[in-house]
Amino acid sequence: MRIGFFGGSFDPIHNGHISMIEGALRSGAVDKVVVIPAARNSFKRGRTLSAAPYRFYMVKETLDDLFGENVEVSDAEMFIDGISYTATTLERLCTEKDEYYWICGSDILPTFDKWRDPGKILSYVTLLVAKRPGDTTDIEHEKERLQDIFGDLLRVEAFDIKGYEEASSRIRSDGDLSNVPAKAAEFIKTHDLYGSGKAIYDASDSAAEAFLEYAIAMYPLLKKKRLLHTLNVGLLAARYAKLLGSDIDKALIAGCLHDCAKELPVEQQTELAKRRCGDLFTHERLLHSPAGAEYAKEVFGIEDEEILDAITYHTTGRGGMTVLDKIVYLADKLEPARTYADLTDMRAYAGSKETFDEAVRLCLASVLDKFERKGIGVHPLSLEFASELFGDKPS
Repeated sequence: MRIGFFGGSFDPIHNGHISMIEGALRSGAVDKVVVIPAARNSFKRGRTLSAAPYRFYMVKETLDDLFGENVEVSDAEMFIDGISYTATTLERLCTEKDEYYWICGSDILPTFDKWRDPGKILSYVTLLVAKRPGDTTDIEHEKERLQDIFGDLLRVEAFDIKGYEEASSRIRSDGDLSNVPAKAAEFIKTHDLYGSGKAIYDASDSAAEAFLEYAIAMYPLLKKKRLLHTLNVGLLAARYAKLLGSDIDKALIAGCLHDCAKELPVEQQTELAKRRCGDLFTHERLLHSPAGAEYAKEVFGIEDEEILDAITYHTTGRGGMTVLDKIVYLADKLEPARTYADLTDMRAYAGSKETFDEAVRLCLASVLDKFERKGIGVHPLSLEFASELFGDKPS
């Protein structure tokens, strides 16, 4: 089988990318296209890009909707340590049984010899290049130049694409989704990817880098919905911390790790919870909170007790809630993908420093009301929390 690999950041995937995939398949050069969202892009370092799981799942939802079995999305780069260099990825994916191509724009040819290990790349693939709108690259001239450098190792084929002049950076900047496939636009709106997601720019470089790395590290630990949720909470918590003049870094990290233990085996959660809090948490539904704090400490190296406490009590609350506790507690309930019917007022109150605590009160009242309606017992820590907020009972 002739397989074409198409790598990129895809932040977001747009119609220009779709045109590349369609053109490669239409050319007949490849039987199948494997799209590889970069986990860490060597050309776009730091917080330039959205966390890798956002981009991976956005691409997968979009391409699953648009194409059949001849297009798939690979998560290979989620399991590569360090920068996602093309040569490293190809080494992981290529076998001897298939014929491989690297799908790219012809505009990469003038600089291809400056890439990391270009000779190694060419040992695996033929370059399948598309002429993009506005691209003035002389493909034949560049083939001759590269032939002088790489000799018979170089193989280049060209194909035509329909014209789409687009840049992901523009879409992130102005929010215009008119040139974005419907599924990608829906994903961006659901997770407020270029709204709440910008909160990462308010964090320090070290915290932003940690958030992006934790996102990749949690990919094997959490299923799609849970992982996106916990990342959403981290970014919303950072946004609330900025609003309240609180520590943005701590909010970002506590929020993004708050559910890191949610899908561990119950036995493991129980053991971790005991190490953190003894027998304070015994209900299976609550174990992930203290277990998450202990897991964050043991696996992710979190030593800050404020962060660990915010993770520990994000489900129940507690008496004497700190600002960080409240931030993570509320962000967990209000992150953009939450669709509960009663969130409108809470979100409005949470958007102001003066009414933030009222949002916390509304949130706890809603939780207690749900427990009462369903006949669910309330944890003693939640009762302490309620007593401080409401007195004897919520109003």
